[in-house]
Amino acid sequence: MNRLQHFILVAVATALGVHTVPDPAAAQVKPEVEKINAYVGCINRLSARAYESRARYFSWARKTGPTGKERIIYGTYTIYDTSDCRKKVEKANALEPRDAELEAAASAYADAVSKLEPLLKEADDYYTQENYKDDRMAKGKALHPRLVAAWDAFAGADKKLRAGVEVVNDKRAAAQLAEIENKEGRKVRYHVEALMIQAKRVLRAQDTDKPDIAVITQALSDYESAVKAAEEASGKDGDVKIGSIFLSGAKSYLTTAKQLMRRVRDKTPYSQGDKMMLNAGSGWMVEGSPQRLLRDYNQLIDGYNRGARI
Repeated sequence: MNRLQHFILVAVATALGVHTVPDPAAAQVKPEVEKINAYVGCINRLSARAYESRARYFSWARKTGPTGKERIIYGTYTIYDTSDCRKKVEKANALEPRDAELEAAASAYADAVSKLEPLLKEADDYYTQENYKDDRMAKGKALHPRLVAAWDAFAGADKKLRAGVEVVNDKRAAAQLAEIENKEGRKVRYHVEALMIQAKRVLRAQDTDKPDIAVITQALSDYESAVKAAEEASGKDGDVKIGSIFLSGAKSYLTTAKQLMRRVRDKTPYSQGDKMMLNAGSGWMVEGSPQRLLRDYNQLIDGYNRGARI
């Protein structure tokens, strides 16, 4: 699985897959929080759609480009407006703490995705209006190398920015967990944060060209324990309750992770129907697939960002 190609976070999805730093309840947001959240906001809003546009295009077009003789021509997808991302990155880059490498990666990402947006719009108009029927796919052939170059540039920028954000988020998550335990003990807030850290470990363990079953199994065991601990702490001794939707998402992710582990461990092949969905960019519909795992992880992230932050 490659979170950056179908990330979607990936050869699979969405939504990128990086969770935001919890905003303080106070109106004054710390500069370091605002800075990293600006970068994460770009990734979570734009990356998945950018990769999905590429998957959509290559689900019908050859790697060498369209010929006009294809049985089905789907075109591609557009992406959301990128101007807000550019503005937030410019503002974030001026905030403390300064990090030249991370800021350069964010600027490169904003530049790459901003160049991709109008090109996808141009391609979408061409294919939606079926103009290839009038010019014998002349423009489609001309657009192909431009699209490939733009997608490649975006993928490189996305990968680099994600890597930088992951380093910051890992340090922040570990520090925050220690701080919560020191101030509050192992109550609900602690268990939610621990669950998210373990969820990321599971994704990383399975996101490799040479999966190690022992490593995956241990990560799954630790994550399952974290889910159970969070569930048991929810509402205990007057503590706050964790939302049922968030807990349901945590368990769904666990189920999919186990299914993928068993598929790898037992060397279970995909059926012909599964392969068709995987190749068509619908791998999230296949049980025990990397795409399903990423989809469930991203949904867990979204649930956390929306309100599981106790």
